[in-house]
Amino acid sequence: MNAPQPLTVVGRRVAGRALSGVRSAPYLRKWLILGTLIGVVAGLGAVVFYDGLHLATHLLLVDVGGYTPASTAGEGGYHAASGFSRPWAIPLVAGGGALVAGVLVFWLAPEAEGHGTDAAIKAVHANPKGVRPRVIGVKLVASAITIGSGGSGGREGPTAQISSGFGSVLARTLNLTPADSRLCVAAGVASGIGAIFRAPFGGALLGVELLYTDDVEIEALIPSVVATVVGYVIFGAITGSFTPVFGAHADAQVAHAWEYLLFIALGLFAGAMGWLYTKSFYGLADWFATWPGPRALRPALAGVVVGLIGLAVPGVLGTGYGELQTELGLHTLLAIPLYLVILIPLGKLLATSLTIGSGGSAGIFGPGMVIGGASGAIVWRVLHLLGLAGHDQIAFVIVGMAACFGAIAHAPIAVMLMVAEMTGSLNLLPPAMVALAFSMLVVGETTIYRSQLRRRSDSSAHRFDLGIPAPSSVPVTNLMNPPRLVLSAATPAAEALARLQGEQLPGAPVVNTDGAFIGSIQTPRLAELIDGGEHGAVGRIADIEAMTLPAEAGFDAAVEALPASKGGWVPVLDDQLRVVGILATQDLVRGWRQAVRQSVRRLVGTASGTVVVDTTIPAGSPLDGTDLGEVPLPPGAVIVSMTREGAWMFPERGQQLRAGDSVSLLVRRHEADAVRAWLAGEAPAPAT
Repeated sequence: MNAPQPLTVVGRRVAGRALSGVRSAPYLRKWLILGTLIGVVAGLGAVVFYDGLHLATHLLLVDVGGYTPASTAGEGGYHAASGFSRPWAIPLVAGGGALVAGVLVFWLAPEAEGHGTDAAIKAVHANPKGVRPRVIGVKLVASAITIGSGGSGGREGPTAQISSGFGSVLARTLNLTPADSRLCVAAGVASGIGAIFRAPFGGALLGVELLYTDDVEIEALIPSVVATVVGYVIFGAITGSFTPVFGAHADAQVAHAWEYLLFIALGLFAGAMGWLYTKSFYGLADWFATWPGPRALRPALAGVVVGLIGLAVPGVLGTGYGELQTELGLHTLLAIPLYLVILIPLGKLLATSLTIGSGGSAGIFGPGMVIGGASGAIVWRVLHLLGLAGHDQIAFVIVGMAACFGAIAHAPIAVMLMVAEMTGSLNLLPPAMVALAFSMLVVGETTIYRSQLRRRSDSSAHRFDLGIPAPSSVPVTNLMNPPRLVLSAATPAAEALARLQGEQLPGAPVVNTDGAFIGSIQTPRLAELIDGGEHGAVGRIADIEAMTLPAEAGFDAAVEALPASKGGWVPVLDDQLRVVGILATQDLVRGWRQAVRQSVRRLVGTASGTVVVDTTIPAGSPLDGTDLGEVPLPPGAVIVSMTREGAWMFPERGQQLRAGDSVSLLVRRHEADAVRAWLAGEAPAPAT
């Protein structure tokens, strides 16, 4: 009798059968279905977390702590924060909430520790089907308690992990390909953040930009757009509001061109604050990682400190979005003492670093925007004192939000558009672009998301796609030949033709007296001109628009350049425009062989514990004449490429090895020396 199966397994099988056709459906239909499913969960998850966070905040901070945080205009209307009726309770509430959340996380799902978005990014790159369902529930509850008790964090991390976790479960249930599984998780990240921030289009672009620091996952665009729009609609429909989180500020704009200089200054300052936020966050996170005490106690101790900071700078408690809303108001911002305006971003970055760096569960996206907005408020207040800023402080706060976090997240377009959606301020996109450009100069390679890769080629998931073949890795300097003839511009046409015909060349480059390239001349064309009565110097008739290649170009550039050449050859020039080589059509064959060979080496390099052994079969080798299918290779060894008389060959059964063949084998690292000795005829065949 078969044992009963868990309901989760049964549910997965039922869902898998119901959606079995999705896996093989056309691209658009498939992602309309999968994106909609992910978006539904993202919207519902955002609603559950949103309501849970409000409940936790009311029970812990308001009822027990005696403090009501400020609210935002788009979430029930703005009201200022209350005073502390029980200040002694705030550190205890923040520490107690962090303790409960820490116990939940470290006992039930340790991978729910931290801000969540990094874990989702890591899942996309490493194992998109590996997110455990329990992480979703633990993350939701722990984050609501952490933030609701006063811990400094954003609400996007939990929602991103909820929807990306569902994307992982969906990929596992439907047995999707690894490529589709990655897109499911990426769309989950985008839809969770887009829904909770009511920013569907900026959220969709996060699924494209957030995975890499210097690249994009363009395949994730359509899945992310579908998922975020659906999530946004569901969240807005259930909560009853599609109003931007911070209200609509459509009238905010830059009135004069010279004011863009002020936004350059803002970009530099916001970039510096973002850099400081990142360094402090990971500095404290690394310090807490070495702390010898129980892991669940680290967030509790950090929570007590955060509560103490909150007594001095109340805006650091919770999400801090209400404090940001306060700074968007002219009179309220002017009413805040300047020293407190300066302390708000510093306190927020320290409190966030303590809350999440210690292992607490919350997001780092929201605090980053609060720090950026507060940085904009600082710049405006200083400029206002100097008489350089008008009365529209809104532009500085909003642009600061985008410039700070857009730079450290390396997602400038997505964050900039999200901020515009959250504040209803599309008019501020131009100054935001200027500020972001300069903030990214300050931030450099520093990133708030450690799981980000630099580019797609660094991802094991894309290494095969980008490595078959890898033409850009073969430089043209490896393929070109020295120029057999270079003509001076003063050379008479008749003399030039005689020299070309004597060398049997289709043409030659023409250079000036300094040796710099000025054009090309083709033998057939030159003969036609001479027959027509042309007897001047070749410099006057050279083709100055002839195709050329820089010396640092790769084989892929040569493939594009040669078809555009008129004679089947292209000169290669150095930085001083001197001719250093000639690349002809026949050289493309050699370049392709090198590209394939290097591609094979890149591919086999992805297998851990293996190396490539290159050798040439010597004369008299017992392998000379042996069928490839009968070569006594050790277990796990594979012949990956062969070259015979300069020609690359695909190794397959039925081909015979010959003396002089160049062979590349993939073998286990500890067997490499024995295989080399055997192939050289210096040792017996390894055990098979």
